[in-house]
Amino acid sequence: MEHDMPATKPSPRDAPIPTRLAAVDWTAIEAQLDQSGAAVTGPLLTPADCASLAELYGDDDRFRSHIIMARHGFGRGEYKYFAAPLPDLVRALRTALYPRLAPIANRWHEALGIDERFPAEHAEFLACCHAAGQTRPTPLLLKYGAGDYNCLHQDLYGANVFPLQVAFLLSRPAIDFEGGEFVMTEQRPRMQSRAQVVGLAQGEAVIFATRYRPIAGTRGTYRVNLRHGVSVIRSGERYTMGLIFHDAA
Repeated sequence: MEHDMPATKPSPRDAPIPTRLAAVDWTAIEAQLDQSGAAVTGPLLTPADCASLAELYGDDDRFRSHIIMARHGFGRGEYKYFAAPLPDLVRALRTALYPRLAPIANRWHEALGIDERFPAEHAEFLACCHAAGQTRPTPLLLKYGAGDYNCLHQDLYGANVFPLQVAFLLSRPAIDFEGGEFVMTEQRPRMQSRAQVVGLAQGEAVIFATRYRPIAGTRGTYRVNLRHGVSVIRSGERYTMGLIFHDAA
């Protein structure tokens, strides 16, 4: 899809993460999430931030798991889950983004008649995950080369699932790689699937529904299921950092 202009106002370069997030137009983000299940933030990471995160991929000591996607039928490419403690930038983004998204998640659950509500702070939600046996960190780095892709999927990992997650593009489209668009599909009852393609620039993030979102219909609000993936990389190399707010069992 062709998304709206990024909902970000200018903010000081290299400002603390909360300051960068304060410059985002969260009213516009919420409207875009309600409309399509995905919203682009505008630039949140500097090129230096992106490079420093991508460079971590070669340091196996920073990760708890390395997944070769073709071995599991997930697509082609690979990714690594960060180990605890998370890198400072990853932890800061996860901690600061969560309270911006929790009110949206709670409103969606209320609209869908789901009793579960999410606490205001991420540490409280993680405590719930850990009490349920979901103790492994889920933020990850993904690496794609020419011919690689990510099949449509949902990132669930256990009974505790936060309804929204975030992906940051660390590489430069049309310079570092060609192709490799972020893709989402939406399945409404008794209708064929609808696809969206979300364009991102380096340092931008897409916020998107983890597994479903509410839609108002003529007979009330109903649930539509969403899956996300990445189209085939035609050339070059593409790095992405994913933030999932629930931990894994």
